[in-house]
Amino acid sequence: MTETSITESTETASGTGTTGSAFATAAARYRPIFARIAAGALDRERNRTLPTEQIGWLKDAGFGAVRIPVELGGDGLTWPELTTLLIELAAADSNLPQALRAHIALVEENLVRRRRGEDRGVWLERFAAGQLAGNAWTEPGAGGTATILEDTPSGPTLTGRKYYTTGTIFADWIDVTARRPDGTDVSVVIATTTPGVRTDDDWDGFGQRLTGSGTTEFTAAAVDPANVSPFADRFPYQTALYQHLLLVALAGIGRAVVVDAAEQVRRRTRVFGHGNADLVRDDAQILAVVGEISAQAYAAEATTLRAAHSLQAAFAATGGAREREAVVATELETGQAQIVLSRLVPEAAGALFDALGASSTSQSRALDRHWRNARTVATHNPFIYKARIVGDREVNGTEPPLIWTIGEADADRRAARDRQPTVVG
Repeated sequence: MTETSITESTETASGTGTTGSAFATAAARYRPIFARIAAGALDRERNRTLPTEQIGWLKDAGFGAVRIPVELGGDGLTWPELTTLLIELAAADSNLPQALRAHIALVEENLVRRRRGEDRGVWLERFAAGQLAGNAWTEPGAGGTATILEDTPSGPTLTGRKYYTTGTIFADWIDVTARRPDGTDVSVVIATTTPGVRTDDDWDGFGQRLTGSGTTEFTAAAVDPANVSPFADRFPYQTALYQHLLLVALAGIGRAVVVDAAEQVRRRTRVFGHGNADLVRDDAQILAVVGEISAQAYAAEATTLRAAHSLQAAFAATGGAREREAVVATELETGQAQIVLSRLVPEAAGALFDALGASSTSQSRALDRHWRNARTVATHNPFIYKARIVGDREVNGTEPPLIWTIGEADADRRAARDRQPTVVG
């Protein structure tokens, strides 16, 4: 898919696409870095080498500040503009946008709170200076949160264990969900260098293996009280934003599949005796397979860019019914997109092998990484639940849940489940 087609799809959706000077300046700075990242992606995959150096390139170039206004040291990009660049980064290496997912969300949190009139200068200065944030939300505790923020004579401390702490191993800060002993849910931001904080690269999934999605433990780690806030005060479209960045990863994988499919077919010299041409690149059936992959990737990108406009609308809306409507809209749109892309992109990644022979399964080529990565991304925030939620909205007008957790069911919920009668059909 060409750069032009992405720009055109963005302009069609809103009339304000990626042709502004801010986007052009940012793209000129970051695209050469994306190319360097892409050049080593295959070797990193084969050797399971974390992209620490590559994230350092992005950090040094200021990529962590793309959403921050220009006057505060960032690029001032809109969500459609940022999405365009993130898809290009995901095509180079789909691990990187996911590794930056929590950072982008924490930047958004501070931008939204700034819009509300709060002084967020310290955090935005940190991010504009290149500091990055990671994530520590998920755990198997009852009710979803067992990590405790406790007040002590020397100040608050954090104790708990978090899984899937994506990007934290590369970060300067960690965005943590915790609970006070009285049951109040809070957000905590803590430096990765704080004594009592430990992150392990122990993610063993078969895809997206280089996102730094390991385990982080907090053992009586000291917390600055200024970096604690009620979880209920978080920006309201955060769930949609987190999901959107997974859509970005899927769209980027789709683009990478197109590139590899076209290149592999173009270079292939071995042909089957019952094929349709002397060269694979001239075989009508093979060309049709590549064309279908290209169309699937196009649909994935167009859908993701459409969702980006709903995120921008949620950011622009301030207070009252208008904000609520925009938040619900972006939650539904990212859910609809997830339902489609979670099937579409893995299908495209699998079709790659239909265009090639058995040699395409060689581990040295690692072409299977596209399917493994896409399927792994598709397991997040299960799309089967999103399908039910969207259907409930269409039929009954029910609002989607904007916040949810994952973990072991608490005792009351397990008891209620166990009391349900067994239906024998």
